[in-house]
Amino acid sequence: MSLTDHLRHWLGAWPPEEKLHVTGSDRRTLPAWDGIVHPALGVGTPDGAVLSVAPEHVARVTAARTLAEIPKLVGYGERGWFEAVYRWTTRPAPLADAGDWVPATAPGVPEWMHVFGGEVLVAVDPGTGSHLAGVGVKRHDAFGHELSVVTAPEARGRGLARRLVAQAARRVLDEGAVPTYLHAFTNAASAAVATAAGFPDRGWTAFGIAEK
Repeated sequence: MSLTDHLRHWLGAWPPEEKLHVTGSDRRTLPAWDGIVHPALGVGTPDGAVLSVAPEHVARVTAARTLAEIPKLVGYGERGWFEAVYRWTTRPAPLADAGDWVPATAPGVPEWMHVFGGEVLVAVDPGTGSHLAGVGVKRHDAFGHELSVVTAPEARGRGLARRLVAQAARRVLDEGAVPTYLHAFTNAASAAVATAAGFPDRGWTAFGIAEK
């Protein structure tokens, strides 16, 4: 499988054919991995971008003057617009494993990880058993899985996040999918974790209608 397979399935078209290629996909009307509908979603490269919306909205979104207009145009005016750095890798950093895979609803797994379902990657204090850090996997489709990491405040600065992200990325690749990673442009800590885990910044972006 490849990143192209993932983006074609996730967005409905890839690669972009112009600066902003608006495409229609029925996936924008269906609940995603988290049970929430994502009515506009896009990925951009330095050469162009694909923005995916429901088929009936393609014409009006193509004619939009600004991206900020899009939530209202597709019937989600109460939501905002997000833009983030989009990273992916096929060569995670060779860092030592830092956690164990357990069911998302296993005892001791923080509530924020329950939404991911399946198995999540967690690191716990060997002495107290308390949760230190974890990675959840957003299984967008069979070809691309996005990683999300959170570290407890008392465990920051130990390099746990980068080790967990690299470990999770290796598992995603073993499963035949491509691991991806998103973070806000202003989140320097998350950017550092991604780079250290082997997810380079290629100048790609993700954008779309925010969840809430």
